[in-house]
Amino acid sequence: MATSTSWAQDVITCDLCDKAAQQFCNSCQVSFCETCIQFCNSCQVNLCETCVKKHRDEFKSLPHDIVPFLHKKTQLVFSACQEHIDQRCEVNCKECNTPVCLKCIVSGTHKGHDVEELTETHKNKIRKIKSDTEEIKAKLIPKYQKEDVEIRNKISKTKSKVDDLGNESKKVRTLWHQEVDNIFDKIDSLSQSLTEKNLNALQEYHNKIKDLISEMKTIVKQNENLFNSNKLSEVNEYQSKLNAYQDFPEHVDLELPSLRSNTDQGKELIIEIGGYRATLNQMSPPSPSADVSRLTTGIGKLMDQVRVIATIPTNYKTLLGVACVGESEAWFYGNNKTITRTDIHGTVRDTVTTTCQDKPNDISVTRGRELIYSDPNSKTVNIVRHGESETLITTPEGWSPGRLSCTRFGDILVHVYLFLLFSGSDTKNKIIRYQGQNIKQEINKDEQGNPIFKDGGKSLFMSENNNGDVCVSDVNTDTVVVVDKTGRVRFRYDGTPARREKSFRPRGIVTDALSQIIVIDNSNACLHILDQNGQFLRCVDDCGLKGPHVLSADSEGRLWVRCDRRKIKVIQYLDQS
Repeated sequence: MATSTSWAQDVITCDLCDKAAQQFCNSCQVSFCETCIQFCNSCQVNLCETCVKKHRDEFKSLPHDIVPFLHKKTQLVFSACQEHIDQRCEVNCKECNTPVCLKCIVSGTHKGHDVEELTETHKNKIRKIKSDTEEIKAKLIPKYQKEDVEIRNKISKTKSKVDDLGNESKKVRTLWHQEVDNIFDKIDSLSQSLTEKNLNALQEYHNKIKDLISEMKTIVKQNENLFNSNKLSEVNEYQSKLNAYQDFPEHVDLELPSLRSNTDQGKELIIEIGGYRATLNQMSPPSPSADVSRLTTGIGKLMDQVRVIATIPTNYKTLLGVACVGESEAWFYGNNKTITRTDIHGTVRDTVTTTCQDKPNDISVTRGRELIYSDPNSKTVNIVRHGESETLITTPEGWSPGRLSCTRFGDILVHVYLFLLFSGSDTKNKIIRYQGQNIKQEINKDEQGNPIFKDGGKSLFMSENNNGDVCVSDVNTDTVVVVDKTGRVRFRYDGTPARREKSFRPRGIVTDALSQIIVIDNSNACLHILDQNGQFLRCVDDCGLKGPHVLSADSEGRLWVRCDRRKIKVIQYLDQS
C-alpha cells in the first residue's frame, strides 16, 4: 500500500522586501528552498540574503546579531539611542522617564540620574497592564452591566407609567361632557411631551452606559494584546485609563407628571397635569372663548410679531423636504439619494444614502425619532436603523407612496397615488393610515361615496391634529381638507378669509400644541394659521419668506420652513413665556 507524507509548511517572508524567502517543515524542522533566510536577533526581523547588507547599512551604527533562521532567539527589542547613534537603550532614566543608553548615564545628559534596567521597567509595566485588565474584567464591567440592567428596568417602568397615565385620563374623560373633548386632547398632547423628555433623558443615559461598556471591552482586548508584546515601545507607552471609569456618569433625576382631578357630582371639575390646569362647572359649561383661554394658559399663544431664530443654508440645489428631530435638528432631502441631519447652526450631523433609484418622495420622523422615507420605485416606505434601510411598509399593488406624516400616537399617514394610463383621468389619490405594517384606515371617499381628494398628479401634504383630525393640503384643488377620525369631511378652507392678493396655493401643513393648523401659501409667500375648526386666525408674512414649500415643527413649537429653494428659516411664532 502506498503511503503519503503530509508536510506542514510555513512560508517565511523577508521583513524588508516581503518576498517568500523559504518554506519550513514544522514536522522535520528543516528548511528547503533555494534562498536561505537569516534572522537579526538584535532587531527581531527576518532577512533574505539580498536584504542582509541592506539591513546592516540602514542601521550601520548599531550592532547586529545576524544568525541563520533556525538559530533565532526571541527577545526584547531595544530601541536605538537618540543621542548616541551607535548605542541601543538598555536602561530607563527614572527622573526623565525615558529609555537611554549606557553612554548617556556615564557621560551624557543623564549622568548621575537614577536608572533601572529596561527589562525591569518592562516587567513592571506588564504587571500594571495585567492588574488594570483584571480589575476592569472582574469589577468594572460587571458593575456597569448591572447598571445597564437597572436603567433598562427604569425605562420599562417609565413607559408603563405613561400608559397608566393615558388610561387614567380616559377614565376621567368619560365624566366630562363631549363639548370639553378639546381639553383632554390637550392633556394627552402635554403628557406625551412631558414623558417624552423623561424617556429621552433616560435613553441618553442608557446609551452612555452602553458606550462606556464597549470602550472598556476594547481596552481589555488592547491590553491583552500587550501581555505578550515584545515591542518595548508599545508597552512603555501604555497609559492607564482605570480612573476614568471608576465612577458612573451623573444619574438622571426624573420627575414624572401625575394626573390629578376631582369627580364629585355637583362640584366644579378640575384636572391638572404638569403646569396645565383646566376647570369646568357642571351646571354652567364655559363658553368657547373661555375654553380657548384656559387651553392656551401655560402652553403658549400667538406672538404679535414672529421672529426668525435662524437661517440655515443647505447643500441641495432644491430642498424638497424637512422633518424635525427634537428641538434643534432636522432631516433634509433634495434631488438625490442622500438625506442629511443638520442642526440649527447648519452643521451636518449625519448622512444617510437611501435605496432609491432617484430620490425619495418624502421623509418623516416616527414617534421613536427614527427616520422614514418613501421610495416610489420599490413602492415601499423604508425606515433607517443603525444607518441601514429596512422595508417598513409595502403599499397596495399598483399604488405608489408619496408624502408621509407620523402621528403623535405612533401611526403613519401615507399619501398613495395610482397612475391611470388608459382612462380620462390623471392620477387617483388617497391617504392610508398604517399602524405598523397593517392598514388601519383608508381616507378617500366621503359619506355620499364621492372622492374626498381630486384626481391629479400633485402631492397631498398631511398632518394629524390633537383631536384626531387629519388636515390635508390638496394641491390639486388648492384647498385644505380636514377629515375627522372616521374619515368624515369636517370642513374645507380655500384661503378666502385671508384676503391675499394672489390665489391660495397650499403646500406644507403642520398642527401645533394649541391644535392650530399652519399651512404654507406658496403663491403669497406666507403662512395661514387656522384654529382646529377652520376659523382663520392670521397670516404670517413678516419674516421674509420667498417661495415657501415645505415645513416641519420642532419640539419647542418652532417652524422650520423651506424658502429660496435651498434655505431653511426657523421661525418662532408662539409666545412660550
